[in-house]
Amino acid sequence: MVDAARARKLADRIQQIVAEMLERRIKDPRLGFVTVTDTRITADLREATVFYTVFGSEVERADSAAALESAKGIIRSEVGRQTGVRFTPTLTFKHDPLPDSARQLDDLINVAKARDAEVARQAQSASYAGEADPYRKPDEGEDDQA
Repeated sequence: MVDAARARKLADRIQQIVAEMLERRIKDPRLGFVTVTDTRITADLREATVFYTVFGSEVERADSAAALESAKGIIRSEVGRQTGVRFTPTLTFKHDPLPDSARQLDDLINVAKARDAEVARQAQSASYAGEADPYRKPDEGEDDQA
């Protein structure tokens, strides 16, 4: 086991290497517009999970996943060469659902804002059902009689 700081540094370095490899060296036509979002590595530095997103449709996402799987060996070799660790971690590519979740949350927030604006618009022309001040106040004449 290694300390968490070393594992995080290695994960960051792997993320940089993979992103650079996808940008410059991997020429698979199935590979779409892929962005490496995060990399996590186990405490024993044996397995690394690379999270990525693909800009495009489900078909482009599936094609990019297949391209990443086929290029996994080349990318792992380059990771081992550039990091210089004793054991090069095995790489697992996993689609990151975070941007999709963020987009869905943005849509929900926009719907809520629209509903709030509609309620505010309706409230401008609204009037009270009863009196404007519903609280009872003592009559001025009661103080004189006591």
